[in-house]
Amino acid sequence: MNWEALDPGILGPALLAGLLVLATHVPLGTRVLERGIVFIDLAIAQIAGLGVIAADTLGLPEGGLAVQGAAVGAALLGALLLTWTERRAPRQQEALIGVLFVLAACAGLLLLANHPHGGEHLKDLLVGQILWVQPPQLVGLALLTLLLLAAMASGLPRRLGRLGFYAAFALAVTASVQLVGVYLVFTSLIVPALATTALRGRARLLAGYAVGATGYVLGLALSALLDWPTGAVIVWTLALCALAAAALLRGLGLRGADEGAANGAH
Repeated sequence: MNWEALDPGILGPALLAGLLVLATHVPLGTRVLERGIVFIDLAIAQIAGLGVIAADTLGLPEGGLAVQGAAVGAALLGALLLTWTERRAPRQQEALIGVLFVLAACAGLLLLANHPHGGEHLKDLLVGQILWVQPPQLVGLALLTLLLLAAMASGLPRRLGRLGFYAAFALAVTASVQLVGVYLVFTSLIVPALATTALRGRARLLAGYAVGATGYVLGLALSALLDWPTGAVIVWTLALCALAAAALLRGLGLRGADEGAANGAH
C-alpha cells in the first residue's frame, strides 16, 4: 500500500464533492423509494450527460456556462417529460423511465461514434472524475446544494407537485453527474435510502448521511492506497457500508416499514 497517496490536497476536495452530492441525494433518495421510481436518477443523469455530450459535439468550451446550460436544459426537459408521463400513465412510469434511460444512453453513443476521444468521454460520464474536481466546480455545486436544501426545507417541491419533485431532482442530478459520474449518482441516491428503511424522519436522514459519508471516506482512502479506480471503489464501499448499517438496525430489532406492513397483513 502506498500510504503517501493519502494526500489531503487531492482527497479533501473529492470528499467535499461527495458530501455535497450526499446533501441533496440522501433526502431525495427517500422520496424516490416512496414513489417507487428507483431508476429515475439513472435516466435524468443520462439525459444531463447527453446534454453535455451534445454541447461538446457542437464544439462548445468544455466546462463552460454553455455546457452547463445544455446539461440543465436537457435534464429539465427530461423532468417535464417524466411529469407528463406520470400524469398520463402512472402504472407504466418505472418502465418508461427505463426506456428513457436507454434512449438517452444510445443517443450519447451515437453522438460519440466518430469522436476521437469518445471512449474517454463516455467513461468520464459513467464513473466521473471525482479526484480531479476543481474549486470553481465545488463552489457552484455548494451554491446549488444550499438553494435546493432551502427549497426542500420550505416544502416548495411538494407544493409544486410532480413538476416540483422532478425539477428539483433534475437540478441536483445535473450538478452531481458531471463531478462523480452516473454510477456514483445512482449509488449515492439509492443505497443510503435502502440501508435506512427501518428508520423514519430525522433519524433516517442522519443515518443515511452517516452511511454515505463513511462510504465516501473509505472509498477514497482505499482507492488511493490500492491505486484502484476511485468511482468504482466508492460504489462498493457505499454498498458494503449500507449492508453493515442494515444488519446493525436489524440486530437492534428494527424492521423496514414495508416488511412490517407485509407481516401485519398476514
